[in-house]
Amino acid sequence: MKGVWSAVKQFIKELDKMILVICLCASSISCISMYSFYKTGIIGLKPFATQVIAVVLGAIAACVISSIDYVILAKLWKIYTPFALFLVLLTFTPLGITPADTDDKAWLNLGVTTLQPSELLKLAFIFTFSLHLVKVGENINKPKDFLKLCIHGAIPTLLIVKQGDLGSALVFFAIFVAMMFAGGLSLKFIAVGITGGVVAAPLIWNFLLPAHLQKRFLVALHPETDILDKGMQQYKGRIALGSGGLDGRGLFFDNLFNVPKAHNDFIFSYIGQTLGFVGCIITLLIIVALCVKILLTARMAKDNLGMYICIGVFAIYLFQSIVNIGMVLCVLPVIGITLPLFSSGGTSVLVSYMAIGMVMSVYRVNKKEMMFD
Repeated sequence: MKGVWSAVKQFIKELDKMILVICLCASSISCISMYSFYKTGIIGLKPFATQVIAVVLGAIAACVISSIDYVILAKLWKIYTPFALFLVLLTFTPLGITPADTDDKAWLNLGVTTLQPSELLKLAFIFTFSLHLVKVGENINKPKDFLKLCIHGAIPTLLIVKQGDLGSALVFFAIFVAMMFAGGLSLKFIAVGITGGVVAAPLIWNFLLPAHLQKRFLVALHPETDILDKGMQQYKGRIALGSGGLDGRGLFFDNLFNVPKAHNDFIFSYIGQTLGFVGCIITLLIIVALCVKILLTARMAKDNLGMYICIGVFAIYLFQSIVNIGMVLCVLPVIGITLPLFSSGGTSVLVSYMAIGMVMSVYRVNKKEMMFD
C-alpha cells in the first residue's frame, strides 16, 4: 500500500498541473455556458450531460496518456493509425451520418452517441508525422524526402476533404505546415508554396469550391447582405457578441439573442453576450496561456520527437481558435471549426484533452530527465 501511495505522489509531482488547470478553466466556462443553454431551453439535457462527461473523461485520459512515455506512444502508431483511418472510411458507408445542423457526412452513429473519427485521426497524424520528420532529419529540404512528407500530409487532408468537412481538412493542413516549419523547411519551399497557392486560388475557387462555400466567403465580411441565408448566423452572432457590453447580460437572461449553433461553432458570441467584453478577454487569455504553455513544453523537449508532437498540438489549438473567433467577428467565413475546449461536442472535447495529454507526456518525461541530469 505504501508503494502505491508513493507512486501516486511521484506521478502528481511530475504532472504538468499548470496546463491541466488552464484546460479546466476553459472547460468550466464551457460547462457553465452549456448549463445556461440547458436552463434557457436552447439545448436539451443530453448535450449538457455529454459535455460534462467528456470533460471528466478527457481530464482522466490526459492524465493517463501523460503517464506513458511519448516515445512509446509514437511507436504504437501501427495500432491506432489504421484504426483511426478505418473509422474515417466507415463514414463513407451507410454507417456514416450527416447531422441535421451540418453539411458533412463526417460522423458515425454509435447509438447512444455520435463519433467524429477525423478528431482521432488528428492525434494519429501528429504522431506519425512526428516520426516521419525525425526519420528525415536534416534531409527535409531534399526533393525526394520533401515529396514523401507532402504525400504523408495530403493523405488525411484529402480524405477529410472527401467527407466534405473543409474545416477539419484545413486543421490537418495547419498541423502539416506548422510541423514542417518546425522541422526546418527551407524558405525556398515556403515561397514556392505561397506562390503556388496564389496561382491555384482561382482554379480552386472556380472548379473545386462548392457554391455554398463560395457564398460563405462572399458574405463573411458583410453578413447583413444575406441575413436570410448564409449570412444569418454571422449577422446574429455579431449582434449577440456586441450586445453584452462590458460585463454581459447574464448567463440566465430571459431575452438572449438566438444565434444558430451558439453552443457549438458560435460559443464565443454567447460568451460575449452573457459575460461581456470581460468574459471574452478571459477566454482569450486562457487560449493564449494554453498555447504559450504548449510552446514552452516544446522548447524544453530534449529530442525532436517531443518538440514535433507539441508543435502539432499547438497548431490545432492556435489555428482552430483563430478561425473560430474570426468567424464570430465576421472576418473569416463560417467553415465549421469549433473553439477547442469551449464548444459543445463530446468527441471534440475528449480528443482536445487527449492532445493535451500528449503534451503533458513530453513535459513529464523531459522534466524527469532534467531532474537526473
